[in-house]
Amino acid sequence: MRDIQLFLRMFQKEMDWEISNENYKESKLSILNNYMLLTTEVSEVAEEFRSIFNKTIKLVKEEGYSENEAFNAAKEMHKDNIGKEISDCIAYLVKFANYFDIDIEESFYSKMEEVRTRVNKDQ
Repeated sequence: MRDIQLFLRMFQKEMDWEISNENYKESKLSILNNYMLLTTEVSEVAEEFRSIFNKTIKLVKEEGYSENEAFNAAKEMHKDNIGKEISDCIAYLVKFANYFDIDIEESFYSKMEEVRTRVNKDQ
């Protein structure tokens, strides 16, 4: 993960896609703009899921696939697009982490340990 953070730090600098650190107003606008772009990418992941479900139904109705066969075929058809959209999401999340000097790998494992030790309120 640290390699990805370093790569994206350099890539975003090269592309002039960094979050502004000029002053409060510029930083605020830049953070909000990037947040908006992140949510757009998340919705594109959802659109891919919807396409998978629609394709599944179509394969069942028009091609005679079983639901499981159709779903597996549809997932395979959309796998590359989902990967691209998830990568876009990761890029924005890493951009925020880099802006706030957060080590994602450290933060991730710390959070997962917190989740592991948390009392499950559903039981």
